[in-house]
Amino acid sequence: MQAILLSSEEVAKRAKELYDNGIRQQVETSENIGKMIIIDIETGEYAIDKTGIESAHYLRNKNPLARLYGLRIGYKVAVSFCGDMERDYQ
Repeated sequence: MQAILLSSEEVAKRAKELYDNGIRQQVETSENIGKMIIIDIETGEYAIDKTGIESAHYLRNKNPLARLYGLRIGYKVAVSFCGDMERDYQ
């Protein structure tokens, strides 16, 4: 099977659609707020940990060709350089 090349914008769009249309309701709990979620945009599978590194390794071990995208649960941005991270209240 030939892989379809997606732009960074399309990868982000697919990940956010998956998150907003089902994953968000399952993972946005008080114990997960601020953790990283890594999403395989092709399968919808995801994993959560503090930094996202372990989750990315876990998903890559399952599928080395996975297209992964990371989000910080409960926030509008994953990381912030010299500023506050704005919460995303849904």
